[in-house]
Amino acid sequence: MKYQIKTGAPEKQRSQCVVAGIFSKGKLSEAAATLDSASGGRLKALLKAGALQGDRGQTRLLFDVKGIAAKSVLLVGLGDEEQYGHRAYREAVQAAVKALDEGGIKDALFLTTMEFPSEEDALYWGVRHLVEAADYAAYRFDTTVSQKAPAGSLKSVDAWYQGRGGKAAAEKGLHHGQGVAEGTALARELGDLPANVCTPSHLANQARKLARNDKQFKTTILNEADCKKLGMGSFLSVAKGSDEPCKFIVMEYKNTKGKTRPHVLVGKGLTFDTGGISLKPAPGMDEMKYDMCGGASVFGTLAAVSNMQLPTHVVGIVPATENHINGKANKPGDVVTSLSGQTIEILNTDAEGRLILNDALTYAKRYKPQSLIDIATLTGACVIALGQHASGLMSKDDELAEDILAAGNKAWDRAWRLPLWDEYQDQLKSKFADMANVGGKEAGSVTAGCFLSRYTEGQRWAHIDVAGSAWISGNGPQKGATGRPVPLLTQYLIDQN
Repeated sequence: MKYQIKTGAPEKQRSQCVVAGIFSKGKLSEAAATLDSASGGRLKALLKAGALQGDRGQTRLLFDVKGIAAKSVLLVGLGDEEQYGHRAYREAVQAAVKALDEGGIKDALFLTTMEFPSEEDALYWGVRHLVEAADYAAYRFDTTVSQKAPAGSLKSVDAWYQGRGGKAAAEKGLHHGQGVAEGTALARELGDLPANVCTPSHLANQARKLARNDKQFKTTILNEADCKKLGMGSFLSVAKGSDEPCKFIVMEYKNTKGKTRPHVLVGKGLTFDTGGISLKPAPGMDEMKYDMCGGASVFGTLAAVSNMQLPTHVVGIVPATENHINGKANKPGDVVTSLSGQTIEILNTDAEGRLILNDALTYAKRYKPQSLIDIATLTGACVIALGQHASGLMSKDDELAEDILAAGNKAWDRAWRLPLWDEYQDQLKSKFADMANVGGKEAGSVTAGCFLSRYTEGQRWAHIDVAGSAWISGNGPQKGATGRPVPLLTQYLIDQN
C-alpha cells in the first residue's frame, strides 16, 4: 500500500474517493459537515432518508456527489460520539478499507484524521493509526496458496490534514505508522507460515536478510556446536528432540554514536510445539506453529526500527528450535544445567519455552542492557486470565513496567500487569534440582515469570506473555497472527529516545 499526506480544501481533492465519518443517529463529523456544505446538503438529506445510521463499521459509497471534486464519497460509521475512542477509530478505518476494496476504489483520501479521539498530538496519532489500521486490514496471507485470491483494488491511501502547522506532525505520523505497519506485517507473515516452511533455519535466513538491507544491522547465528560450547544445556535439551537444526539468532541494530548500552529484546522462537512427551491434545495442535510469535515480534520490531531509522541501539535475541519427540527428547524427571549454571528438573516437557528463554536471558547480560524484555507465547494460563485483548506483563521494576504499559496504551497494543511476588517462588521448589520448570496449576503465568526472573538478577527486566494476543484462534476468517506486540515494543523504543 502506498501512503502519503495531502492538505487543502477537502471538497476540491481529486481523489477517486474521499472518506468521512458519521456518528450514530446520522450526526455529521466535522469532515462530513464540510463535504455536506459543499454538496448543498446532499449528505444530510441522504442520512435523513436512512442511507446510513452511523453505527460503528457501517459504510455507504456514494458516486457523483455534486460539489465534491472526488469521484465518490465513502461515509463510514464512527458509532456513538460519547463512546468514540481509539478502537472505534481503527475499526472505522478497517471497515472503510474493506468497503473501498469491494467497491473497486484504487486511491482514497481519508478525512477521518480530523476526528481522531486524542487531546494530545491528535494529528500525529490520527495519521499513524490510519496507516497502521489500513495496512492491517489490507494484509493477505497467500504464500502457501496455489490459487491466489484477487488482490484488493485499493493501492493508495492519503492522510489529510488541515492548516499550515500540521505538516511536520502528519509526516512524522506517516513515517512511524509505515515502520510499525511493515514490522507488524512481517511478524504476521512469519507467524502464519506453516512449521515445515518457517523452521529455525528459515528464521536465521530472515535475520540475514534484515542485515543485508541495512548497514546498521548485524546478525550472528549460533549453531548447536556454538551453543554447546557456551554451555546452553537448557536450550539444547529442548532442541535435541528435533531433527531440525536449532539456531540461536542474535540481531543488532545500532544507529547511535559511540559506545551505548542497548535495549535487548528476547523472543521465544519455538517454530512448532508438540508438547514433547507431555503431548498436547490433537485438536488445535496445528496452531502450535504460532508458538514462535514472541520471536516473530522481535523480528518485526527490529524491522520497524530499521525502516524508521530510529536513533537507537537494540539487540534482538531469538532462540529458535522445535519441541518434538524422539529418543533424545526431554523426559519428565530429567535434570538439565542452564547457561547460568543453575539446574532445572523438567516436570513437564510442554513447559519448554522457559527452558529456551532462560539461556537467552543469561546470554543477553553480556550486552549490559539498558532494559531487557522477553516476549513469549508462554502459558495457556495467561489466555484464561486475560483472553485475547491484553498481553500479560510482569516485572519487578515499576518504572520499566509503567513505561511498557504507557507505550501499549499509546500504540493501542495494550498489556495488563500481573504480580511477580516472591511468595510464588516456593511453587518452583525441587528436591532434585535448583528449581522445577513448572509450579503446578495455580498462577501458572506468574510462576512462569518467576522462573524467568531467576535468570535476570540485577537487570531492568520485564516479561510479556502474548499467548492470548499473538494470534486469533479458531477456524473463522479472522484466524491468524496479529503481529502483537510489535506496536507496543516499537513505541517503547520510540519513547526511550
